[in-house]
Amino acid sequence: MDLTSPLEQTPPASSAEETIAAIATPPGPGGIGIIRISGPLSLSILQRIFMPRQKKSAEVYESHRMYYGWIIDPANSLPIDEVLAVFMRAPNTYTREDVVEIQCHGSFLVLQEILNIITACDARLAEPGEFTKRAFLNGRLDLTQAEAVLELIEARTTVGRTMAIGQLQGRLYERISAIQERLVAIRAVIEVAIDFPEDETDIIDSPTLQKQLRAELEEPLEELIARADEGKIFREGISAVILGRPNVGKSSLLNTLLEEDRALVTHIPGTTRDTIEEFVNIKGMPVRIVDTAGIRHTSETVEEMGIQRARAKLADADLVLFMLDATEPLTEEDQELYRSIKQHRKKQKVLLVLNKIDVTDGVSPDKYRIGLGNEELVAVSAKLQTNIPELKEKIFSLITGPRKGRGWDPGAAVVPNVRHKDALKKALEACYRVLQGMDVNISPDLLAIDIQSALDHLGDIVGETTPEDVLDMIFERFCIGK
Repeated sequence: MDLTSPLEQTPPASSAEETIAAIATPPGPGGIGIIRISGPLSLSILQRIFMPRQKKSAEVYESHRMYYGWIIDPANSLPIDEVLAVFMRAPNTYTREDVVEIQCHGSFLVLQEILNIITACDARLAEPGEFTKRAFLNGRLDLTQAEAVLELIEARTTVGRTMAIGQLQGRLYERISAIQERLVAIRAVIEVAIDFPEDETDIIDSPTLQKQLRAELEEPLEELIARADEGKIFREGISAVILGRPNVGKSSLLNTLLEEDRALVTHIPGTTRDTIEEFVNIKGMPVRIVDTAGIRHTSETVEEMGIQRARAKLADADLVLFMLDATEPLTEEDQELYRSIKQHRKKQKVLLVLNKIDVTDGVSPDKYRIGLGNEELVAVSAKLQTNIPELKEKIFSLITGPRKGRGWDPGAAVVPNVRHKDALKKALEACYRVLQGMDVNISPDLLAIDIQSALDHLGDIVGETTPEDVLDMIFERFCIGK
């Protein structure tokens, strides 16, 4: 990966002086465990605790070369584990500091003992995300790239991974940087007018500048904001609740979508007593499917608790898969339940799923739709997996909405989170104020203030003007060791 960076920042003194260490692999037994060390003492710590098989290797460690040997406890000279170790010299490292990585056996006991030895050699335990934070502070990554590391780790689908890779490659930074460059160019014109007020009308060609603002700032910002919700859907996914009367086939649908027997299925109504949640990949979109207890009037305490949980999940759902039984006509219970959905409905979309069409003859879906608000409907057989691809396609289209001919490129620049979207909106509002100000010929000083405001908000996205407390909040989301 290219180690150059669009940002060159001077790290704080603590970052340059302290050496940090952490276990970089997930907890639990495994074939290999990795411990990472970063900072000025990395090499000296390696020399104190590592005994290479070839003794002469300890004299000069070649950067980025793997060495085989043993970790030795300096306190008693006892061997801890047989390992591979690599020393990587700054600045060609993840953090742009001297870095050591030790590959040992994946026993938590071994990993912890080696980490204890390292911290006894004047290193300290790393904080969550501190390696990536140092990469950002040392100019190795801009803030959008640093956040992409977490997006990549947490990606649930190939599309989510592709989006994170695009952001890690700097595609969002490039879009933001291009907008910043145009703002700086326009600000330069405004500042000349401030310095030479007698020539202000000749310097500021408002129609030309307004045209530039709309084409080079307003339109790109609006496009990024428009794609923000799409990016959120493919990164974070949605919640889809399967709701309906008992024994309409909710658990069968869950099992079919997951392609495994995750939920118990019987002919006895009320089998599902609690919510069951699993993720399923629908055309690259992570969908958390929630199977719920059948909603009906009951005096059975445990079943009633499950029904209450089902109603609670409904309130947080993005999509309701409202299941109906094709072997029965629309019942008063169905209509009552649909009315309760509409009563709580805020952001939720509703898709009617008419199940058990394999045991009916010529059922007409329209009579169910007409009785339930003419919602979209898909007729399926969860048991025989009939029309399941059509169901997935309908779920996808309902959530993503009409694309208006615009293709979806998961590798393109996409705004990854609410913080970025909010900053883009504020930058766009500042651009609107500049356009409006030019219409009424306001003072160049006021125009310059709004242009700088837009630059500051864009700087928050890439990390140039991001407050320290926001940086802390971002990197606290990372795991220790990354």
